[in-house]
Amino acid sequence: QVQLVESGGGLVQPGGSLRLSCAASGSIGSIYAMGWYRQAPGKQRDLVATITSNIITNYKDSVKGRFTISRDNAKNTVYLQMNSLKPEDTAVYYCTADRNYWGQGTQVTVSS
Repeated sequence: QVQLVESGGGLVQPGGSLRLSCAASGSIGSIYAMGWYRQAPGKQRDLVATITSNIITNYKDSVKGRFTISRDNAKNTVYLQMNSLKPEDTAVYYCTADRNYWGQGTQVTVSS
């Protein structure tokens, strides 16, 4: 089993920044890819960014150049740095490990 705990969400104005963190614990040795998904009200959950154990990254087109995913293996933590935030980035953001394990989600609201 793997446990994931997200933090770092909140309310930010358009153009602002937030950094999300996802701390993993449990049987993490076999995890290949960590990632962030998001779900806005009335919409499906969509991929935002992923990072593999050999640091290959992948991003949703609409966040490229604004978001950066990274991982600190010593802390078993994955980060999502979000810059130049837009109202359409508003959603609940979920951390996942190999899409088999999911965190509880953290709300990100971009509004003036």
